Amino acid sequence: MSAFIEITNIKHNYNKEVVLKEVNLTIPRGQLFGLLGPSGSGKTTLVKIIIGLLNPTNGTVTINNDKMPSLKLMKNIGYMAQSDALYTELTAKENLEFFASIYGIPKKSQKQHIAEAARVVNLTDQLQKPLEQYSGGMMRRMSLAVALLHKPSLLILDEPTVGIDPVLRASIWEDLKKLKEQGTTIIITTHVMDEAAKCDSLALLRDGYVIAQGSPDELMQNSESKTLEEDAFLYYGKNVEV
Repeated sequence: MSAFIEITNIKHNYNKEVVLKEVNLTIPRGQLFGLLGPSGSGKTTLVKIIIGLLNPTNGTVTINNDKMPSLKLMKNIGYMAQSDALYTELTAKENLEFFASIYGIPKKSQKQHIAEAARVVNLTDQLQKPLEQYSGGMMRRMSLAVALLHKPSLLILDEPTVGIDPVLRASIWEDLKKLKEQGTTIIITTHVMDEAAKCDSLALLRDGYVIAQGSPDELMQNSESKTLEEDAFLYYGKNVEV
């Protein structure tokens, strides 16, 4: 698989606090790539830099050899943030129609796009409800539907399954795998070990550093761990400079 995203010497400060410390990553096209780390490790800051929402203090990000931020590239990116940016006074269908227009999806195609996104997140029967009647888990599913709506070539999901029940979580992961097989590059942040194990490749983040990168099997083998949760993270974190 060819390199699709190149993250080079990324550093980022919030005032005097250093959040990312010289991050270097290469993410192949068509891969399901996981950013694994505890809260405060820099995952959300890194994905915001990747999609161009945040300018790094130092370093560059290129996607398909084009430097970010790029308005042209951003049209082909689906992003699901940790917080839901939706219009609660509107119905789910009205929200999806609004975002379909923002994405520039032609009117004649919007119905199909909305139906497909709603099916993935199991909200087909709930589209006529205003979002103020949605539970927290349903709101997360709606945010994922919005990110999927325009069938992006790059999908970035920041802890997408928080608050979602285990059965639906498994279903969403099956759909993510199908999207990957269709050529979509997916980056997902998580601190859930069983989700991390489903990724093709992982980068372990701790204290602003990438402390290891590889497939789940490689990371476990190199650390002589039986599971990612058991010892791998502790093993790679031993030599982190704090």
